[in-house]
Amino acid sequence: MRFVNPAFLFALSAISIPILIHLFNFRKFKTVYFTNVRFLREVKEETQSKSQLKHLLVLLCRILAITFLVLAFAQPYIPYHHQKVNTGSKALSLYIDNSFSMDAENKSGRLLDEAKKDARDIASAYRPTDQFQLLTNDFEGRHQRLVNREEFLELLDEVKLSPAVKNMSQVFSRQADLLNNAGRLSGSKLAFLIGDFQKSISDFDRIKNDTSVTVHLIPVVPQERKNLYIDSCWFETPVRKLNTPQLLHVRLRNSSAQEYTNIPMKLFINGQQKTPSSFHIAPMGKTDTVIAFTIREPGWQQGRVEITDSPITFDDTYYFSFEASASIPVLCISPAPKTSVPATANTGRPVAALFGHDSAFRFSEVRENAIDYSAIAKYKLIVLDGLSSVSSGLGLELNRFLQNGGSLLIFPSAHIDAGGYTDFLSSIHANTFQETDTADTKVDKLNFEHEIYREGVFEKKNGRLQTSNLDLPSVLSHYRMSRSSRSGEEDLMTLRNGDPFLSKYTIGKGSLYICSAALTPEASNFQKHALFVPTLLQIAFFSQQQNRMSYTIGNNEVVELNSTPSGTEHVFHILSGDGKFDIIPEHRIIDSKTNLFIRNQVSTSGNYNLKSDTDLVAGLSFNYNRKESDITTLSPAELTGALEKAGLVNFNVIEKGQKELSSLLSEMDQGQKLWKICIWLALIFLAAEVALLRLLK
Repeated sequence: MRFVNPAFLFALSAISIPILIHLFNFRKFKTVYFTNVRFLREVKEETQSKSQLKHLLVLLCRILAITFLVLAFAQPYIPYHHQKVNTGSKALSLYIDNSFSMDAENKSGRLLDEAKKDARDIASAYRPTDQFQLLTNDFEGRHQRLVNREEFLELLDEVKLSPAVKNMSQVFSRQADLLNNAGRLSGSKLAFLIGDFQKSISDFDRIKNDTSVTVHLIPVVPQERKNLYIDSCWFETPVRKLNTPQLLHVRLRNSSAQEYTNIPMKLFINGQQKTPSSFHIAPMGKTDTVIAFTIREPGWQQGRVEITDSPITFDDTYYFSFEASASIPVLCISPAPKTSVPATANTGRPVAALFGHDSAFRFSEVRENAIDYSAIAKYKLIVLDGLSSVSSGLGLELNRFLQNGGSLLIFPSAHIDAGGYTDFLSSIHANTFQETDTADTKVDKLNFEHEIYREGVFEKKNGRLQTSNLDLPSVLSHYRMSRSSRSGEEDLMTLRNGDPFLSKYTIGKGSLYICSAALTPEASNFQKHALFVPTLLQIAFFSQQQNRMSYTIGNNEVVELNSTPSGTEHVFHILSGDGKFDIIPEHRIIDSKTNLFIRNQVSTSGNYNLKSDTDLVAGLSFNYNRKESDITTLSPAELTGALEKAGLVNFNVIEKGQKELSSLLSEMDQGQKLWKICIWLALIFLAAEVALLRLLK
């Protein structure tokens, strides 16, 4: 037991007053006149012990009455878990989890409504002169200040569900910063966290603790913990081809102990439903389902996948966008002729013969001395076919082209200027051409695990590639390549002696492919081999850069476009399909790419159109954060264990029982007050004294 005002205990010295009165017996005797000896006999019959007992009882009552009266002024209390009572001003920061998971229900109703009621009870447990902060997942600017209780309650009434998701470490960091920056406060600092405390956001081990802030966790527990949701979607390959079956993978998760069988799933592309599908998923498990569909029209496609589940529905739809190009722009740079030769004379070369007669490509060919450097960024794939060297100017443009996501394929000349290639390849940290090896050899290995050969080149049987008895290209002359661990080289084709024949490098956002042999019959038979066409076609198809299929609301992600519309001034608009939503995002153009900064202006999931004036630039899709989909929560016991493990000694968990939260908080803040009991006891002993004096004659 402790005292709020221990100085009043000095008043216990007043106990000496009734003791002195008792010892000296300051009592006036009353004269009794009588005429009969009978009265004298009755007085003698009164024993001395009975008189002393009465005096002792009166003394005891007086001592106890004074004692409890003094204790009442000293305000005794029993501290809550040995906490010290703070009697000064207080600053309180109250966080309410208003994420979508708080839309679940328990016996008291919706979790968000219960959390708001708890926040009101907390505010009522403290004085109106204390200062309060309301914090939600939105981290709104108007919530970044301390207000009085009345204004706090007004802000509390406006709290609604939000797609934003914040981890506990982010929340406490924001609370501690505000409480510590409020320099005018000299009292205690309290923080309250009210939510369902999902495991996915309860990163207490990452909290940078501030022991000057006392933190209380108040869990609100849903009655039913189950949710079936779409986690993510992706395509089998990064290339979207027209009139070719596309395989869309859909990952679903089950965060409940219930098994689901034959659950229907729908796919919509541009508003039209495709082949329906169904899935089976085990308790607390995940499953991947593949849906096949065919793209008939080029351009931007917008899709969504739907399932039906309750009570949590925000994650039952997944939106995505992608582009199907009508043709891929390919540029071939060939050597300048030694004599005056017409520009079309080179169309008999293998590269020109392959891409120049296929409607899936927009093929262009230029001489190395007539390159329009400003047009290089418009192409997806550039082929250097038989150049003896790479000039410094061309090297700089090709480096920029690779860094921005383009694909470059190099077939060297039979007689190269090693210095010209070395400068360029060294600048992008690729292996360089060395001496010529004229040994008669063959390609010995293919990298079947690489995306170039994994799909669309070889037949499959029972899910396995049929690669036995392959006839691989023969090589009569090739260049040895320098070998550097820094280059990040991936071998696609390897010769018998271990030298690379076709290699790939990742340069910035782009891809570099180098063949170690010239594309001539004297060097190899690759240009006439069956692998030549599918290899170059796959390289061209994989040169298509795809914008991201979707973005997550609340993550403040940057939307990067692969190209910028023609013109100098652009005003971009992000519009919803019905035209009711329209924002102008901030944009910056960096290295011929446009970056859009959404700044959390999109708050509703769905498919949107990005337009420049009236021209459609891209399709954008936004989905809610799937962190909230895993509704596995921490119990009060698990919360306590997590806090102890993280060493957060100033954190504690409040379990709401039958006692009102306001009363519980008052007890926690000020302890169990005993002064009222002391006053009642003082009054009882004063009444007992009066009774003894009046009734006990």
